[in-house]
Amino acid sequence: MYEQFYGLQTRPFELSPDPRFLLLTPRHREALSTLQYALSGRRGVTLLVGEAGTGKTTLIYAALESLETSRLTVFLSNPALTRDEFFEFLADGFQMPAEAAGSKTRFLLCLRKLLMERPPEDGVAALVIDEAQSLSDALLEEVRLLANIETATDKLLSIILVGQPEVADRLNQPSLRQIKQRVGLRCALAPLGAPETAAYIATRVEVAGADWSELFTLSAIQTIYEQSGGIPRTISVICDNSLVAGFALDRRPVDSDIVLEVCRDLDLVRDEPTRTATVLPLAGGRGA
Repeated sequence: MYEQFYGLQTRPFELSPDPRFLLLTPRHREALSTLQYALSGRRGVTLLVGEAGTGKTTLIYAALESLETSRLTVFLSNPALTRDEFFEFLADGFQMPAEAAGSKTRFLLCLRKLLMERPPEDGVAALVIDEAQSLSDALLEEVRLLANIETATDKLLSIILVGQPEVADRLNQPSLRQIKQRVGLRCALAPLGAPETAAYIATRVEVAGADWSELFTLSAIQTIYEQSGGIPRTISVICDNSLVAGFALDRRPVDSDIVLEVCRDLDLVRDEPTRTATVLPLAGGRGA
């Protein structure tokens, strides 16, 4: 819609979890290393937590793409399932016989056989559950039992739980302490700071084939940071709508007035800025 007007090869602020646009802040880099470590070996349960929109799903895709070895990975993005539906989904994802989904006993026997017979050179088998805060207590217990599939020396299935902070709060409940005890790796994401917000915008614009200074003024980026609270998904929503508005007004680069008007339309205006830090001029986004 506006790509030609801004000299872009593609739209830089789509909400899909495209690893090409991933900005590796120190915290994101640490989390990515943790996920890669979890997916490259049999580590039991790994927990990745972060507020909605902080980039957890994008980080998971980046970790999966980075693996050089073949892998058998089941990615469950909507875990609001019954127990039977959960096992049916896993049986299909792990390419197990159809009859395995009809009985928990048959499912567990087939899964254990599959994992025991999997050659080491074929890589690690993993179960990644996104939006893990939506798991029922009953399914969290099933996840715990899956984590028990092991030999005397190895876990046979790596499990990664990805969710909002509520999932960590739930694991503190006495009834769920057994699965918390099985969390061997843990990492967390937080909202971006002011310089990181500027780098996030610059990185995405650079990947899309343009320079941030041709699209946004520094005051616009400062306003985006203040109104988004540093949440990457919200930053992208504000930036995309601001570029649409700038295109409609034939104004380039987008300034803070356009950003504020967009935030009002999106009902995102905050009474007070969430931070006092100031964004910094950038030479480019990838160096952040």
